[in-house]
Amino acid sequence: MVAKLVTTSASGEKKEYLLTNETTTIGRKPSNDIPIDNLSVSGRHAQVITILEDSFLEDLGSTNGTYVNGKLVKKHALVHGDNITLGKYQITYYSSSGGEEQDFEQTMIIRPGELGMPEAAGSKEIDKSVQKISAAIASEAATIGQSDIAPKEACLQLLSGANTGKELILTKALTTIGQPGIQVAAITRRAQGYFLIHVDGGPNNSVPKVGGSPIGPNAHPLKSHDIIEVAGVKMEFYTK
Repeated sequence: MVAKLVTTSASGEKKEYLLTNETTTIGRKPSNDIPIDNLSVSGRHAQVITILEDSFLEDLGSTNGTYVNGKLVKKHALVHGDNITLGKYQITYYSSSGGEEQDFEQTMIIRPGELGMPEAAGSKEIDKSVQKISAAIASEAATIGQSDIAPKEACLQLLSGANTGKELILTKALTTIGQPGIQVAAITRRAQGYFLIHVDGGPNNSVPKVGGSPIGPNAHPLKSHDIIEVAGVKMEFYTK
């Protein structure tokens, strides 16, 4: 289930908005993703940053403030059933994590070592690891503001394997690559730039390499033209 916001106007009219984008803006101006035509709502009132199953609400310096469950907030990690108040408007947040046991979204892993770079499903352990990484990215984005996220387009040029010479454009805040059961890594886009993170190393706990050296357990900052090796496939990282 994709997380969503349901708005309720002063007259009781309801509208539903799916949170399918990383950033969803809310405000009186028609250019917002969720436009609210009411003078109690600022032009750009608030935004919701969503990474996988995690959504963070941020007030954008509105005149009348943003409230969650009756409490004034600047930044807030949304949970299923949260009631958001913007002026005279009520907005309810719904997500698939509303049950007692969280149902992790299945991670799809790009396999650069196979012709055409098909995607494969990860395990529950990989799902949990990726969920933690995505939550950290969303929290950071909510703290510093989405506009501060690294704007450059990044790519991977495959240097070995069945897809040698092909290019993979990194369009998401988090891209998972590798081979399930062997080695899986994530490349994340953050305020400081792009980072390579070890997700799963299979039975041997093998770690991705940058410049021929294992990256270790922490997020490794990437520089343009770094040579990455994941699941035995070498690739060059660069920004445009």
